[in-house]
Amino acid sequence: MPLFTSIEKGLSLKSILRFALCAAALQSGLATAAEPQANTTTAADQQIIRAGAQPSAVGPADYFTGRVRVDPVWPANGSINASGGLVTFEPGARSAWHTHPAGQRLVVVSGVGLTQEWGKPIQEIRPGDVVWCPPGVKHWHGAAPTTAMTHLAVTGTVDGKNVTWMEKVTDEQYSMR
Repeated sequence: MPLFTSIEKGLSLKSILRFALCAAALQSGLATAAEPQANTTTAADQQIIRAGAQPSAVGPADYFTGRVRVDPVWPANGSINASGGLVTFEPGARSAWHTHPAGQRLVVVSGVGLTQEWGKPIQEIRPGDVVWCPPGVKHWHGAAPTTAMTHLAVTGTVDGKNVTWMEKVTDEQYSMR
């Protein structure tokens, strides 16, 4: 989304800049040599994954309640052992309870969301907020009841696995705010 369109749609310049800085920090912190692509690049070449090169996917009903779209940003590979994806939750949509073996960072890009760690109160999250989900900690995240939410999820991988899915968040659990 172009910068001026983003501002017109209600994203503040401060939120956009905060997101850009977070993305740049993540990229610089993760930037080691990129994997070669065919014979056109070397390990020292910059790699560009073009927008739209990876198709969007519907969040599977086994792991999500409501309408969820996942847009892959980058895959985990031998150089960067973490994947990135933009996840958009329609109002009321949410993930099932789950854990991550290497943890996960969420950068809220737009909307209003909710997240909860098992046994703790639900927390509201907004654009620019960064959530750290520690390894092995049971949690869920999704949109607020009346507002969609998109976050950038950066998820570490251990032995090719980045998530362990558990039971769905019930309507009663979701509404306990």
